[in-house]
Amino acid sequence: MDLNGGAFIITGKHLSLALLALVLTTMLLLDWERNPLIYTYIPTQHRSVALLPPPACFHPDLNNSTESMETAEMKTDREKSQTLQEEERKEPEADVDDSGTEIIDGNSENRTTSVATKVCNYAKGRWVADNRPPLYPVQCKYIQRNWACRLTNRTDFSYEGYRWQSVDCKMPEFDSSHFLERMKDKIIAFIGDSLSREQFQSMMCMLTGGQESSDVEDVADKYGFLQFLRNGGIHHHGWAYRFQSTNTTILHSWSARLCDREPINATDPDTLYAMHLDRQPAFIRENIDQLNVLVLNTAHHWSKQMMSMDKEVMYVNGVPVQDRNLKNNENSRIFKVKNIVTWLDSKMASNRNLQVFFRTTSPRHFFKGDWNSGGTCDNTVPMTRGSEVLQEESIDKIVAAAVEGTRVKILDITALSDLRDEAHISHYGKKANDCLHWCLPGIPDTWNELLSVEL
Repeated sequence: MDLNGGAFIITGKHLSLALLALVLTTMLLLDWERNPLIYTYIPTQHRSVALLPPPACFHPDLNNSTESMETAEMKTDREKSQTLQEEERKEPEADVDDSGTEIIDGNSENRTTSVATKVCNYAKGRWVADNRPPLYPVQCKYIQRNWACRLTNRTDFSYEGYRWQSVDCKMPEFDSSHFLERMKDKIIAFIGDSLSREQFQSMMCMLTGGQESSDVEDVADKYGFLQFLRNGGIHHHGWAYRFQSTNTTILHSWSARLCDREPINATDPDTLYAMHLDRQPAFIRENIDQLNVLVLNTAHHWSKQMMSMDKEVMYVNGVPVQDRNLKNNENSRIFKVKNIVTWLDSKMASNRNLQVFFRTTSPRHFFKGDWNSGGTCDNTVPMTRGSEVLQEESIDKIVAAAVEGTRVKILDITALSDLRDEAHISHYGKKANDCLHWCLPGIPDTWNELLSVEL
């Protein structure tokens, strides 16, 4: 080639090199895949599948032509490449803080959500001053008169000026209309001793505002609670009222030890009674499928003296108890509480409409003696025993242990009530000191507020 004259002179040497290059290029283009020196090459038709995600309309049945042109090795490489690219397109996951908390307060309408789960402990909190009036007046028709402290000669009512405030969760104010609407077509049963009856009376007063209402129907006879005496009197085995507008029934059935009870000799008017530790009260057995909310308690009647007064003998498996350990009052209560919780838990497994709460022991405050030995509770100054409950666990170990791991919930009122020794009936209006029952309105109202938010 002549660079000065601008003309190209092609020699034989140059021609040979050009022909060789042309031949090699042609061979590569015709059969690149078979060239062992360049084994990483992927033909264009397969490269689009391997390096790009499939189109939105991609379906293996509609792409058989492409699939048939792949070797098994190429298909494997394509799938690996696609997987890697899909993982690369994913946004990196944020670190998860497992310390988050989901607060569940029993009322499905009041929840805040995060990661972990923690049930609200409403029993942990403090008593705070509150100048609002009670939820109902003392004249409420459902209150047993000797529990209405404002109708006695008591002159100090500072016990009414406090409300319970949970430290874990916000407690919504009790709203009777809202409660009844939530409990529409439901039966709420309080089963237990006289303190259960106090809680029942408190609930009736809270729902009616202490006012007479044509909406409330007495349905005690429907449940066999009335015994008509020869002298014309009526003996109550329980009480039941139905709110007609929402078809909500609130009732109380007496069962001090939550045991089945039957006469040992039905023909003897002075017969003793078999108290079956391993059998449930007749009312619960006969009505369990109709009940929606069951609130139980048993505590203060587990003594030899109380059982002797009730003429009761402990039975298990249909025969009198012979086991010395089980004859111990504390052990027999433990046995009974665990027995009924286990039985109710089995019932709840097949009845999702049933909620069961076991209320813990209501504390007594007899000082310088007991109920039958001159004990008193004359203090009228609130919070002399403190105002806060900070422990997580219930101090009623028997109930807490029994409900653990079951569907039965604990209604823990012991510690918060123990701070309120000034709110008992005391000696006002009575010959003897009552340091067991509470003034109404009073502490049982708080128990019902806790129950309401747990439902």
